[in-house]
Amino acid sequence: MSSDSRGVDDLPPHKDAGRSTVVLLLGDIASTTWRMFVPTVGMMWIGFLADKSQGTWPWMFVVGIVVGSIVAGLLIKQQLTKKI
Repeated sequence: MSSDSRGVDDLPPHKDAGRSTVVLLLGDIASTTWRMFVPTVGMMWIGFLADKSQGTWPWMFVVGIVVGSIVAGLLIKQQLTKKI
């Protein structure tokens, strides 16, 4: 048993106190979506443009998808470790 005599009312307020669950959930969904979409599609597009200019189709396109997916995974991992 804890020797701490503070009650629930004595705890500092949480940073998200007063915000509805729906708003918090939609914020998390939006944050996750951009973290997956922007790197993957952006690197895919850069790979496509590199292939078009250098005539290496589809190699840079595939590299762009792989690199974008890795970056997206790292961003999602970063998001999850901040939430816990």
